[in-house]
Amino acid sequence: MPPTAVLIRHAQALHNIHDPPLSGLGFGPQCQELSKHLEESVPLAQKIDLIVISPMRRTLQTATQSLGWLIDRGVPVLLAPLWQENSSNPCDTGTPIPIMREEWPQFDWDAVDPLYPAKSGIYSFSKKGLGERGREARRWLKNRPEQVIAVVSHSAFLKVGVSNKRFYNADYRVFEFKEDGEGRGDGEDRLVEWEETETRGGGLGKSGFGMYFLGPGCYPKESETPAEEVLDGAGG
Repeated sequence: MPPTAVLIRHAQALHNIHDPPLSGLGFGPQCQELSKHLEESVPLAQKIDLIVISPMRRTLQTATQSLGWLIDRGVPVLLAPLWQENSSNPCDTGTPIPIMREEWPQFDWDAVDPLYPAKSGIYSFSKKGLGERGREARRWLKNRPEQVIAVVSHSAFLKVGVSNKRFYNADYRVFEFKEDGEGRGDGEDRLVEWEETETRGGGLGKSGFGMYFLGPGCYPKESETPAEEVLDGAGG
């Protein structure tokens, strides 16, 4: 049976430097609010049996600050470049694995795709790359053996690559896989949001409503714009 997915956007980050850390607001109050809410008010969170994290500083910090109570309990962590942010802006491009291994030795960096942090192949900032990565992320998630998986990722990728829903800083949404033609995805890899988080506009009620799709404005105009150039507002 496919897992239930708790998709989380990282807390507020500085976003004006390469692979930035969280801001004071993000690291403190936002992560604290999310942690307290999940631990005390969301029974499903007690059943999380895998934590998947985009291997960037702001997502790693969000996971350790907001889900540390699960990590301390022994819930395994998997670093997955599939869930990194879309654009090739410096703020949306990761740091080489040897450096991150030194900064975050508690996690297994040997299992991270050695292509990371290059924005090429399935990680390319292009219509094709984003489309393929979104499909692969949903397929990968669906085929995991765990029952409840928390994924700490980024605004743009969660929105146009995975769920078609907007995520505010340090907010979350819960999804199930469906095979009846509903939801976001291709073939059988369809995600349908739980009514509880959908009607609230996110688990904390901060993410709003509406549907968002991959299209012009989400990636460079590939016939005119070099892949290295980034559209304003593409990251998250």
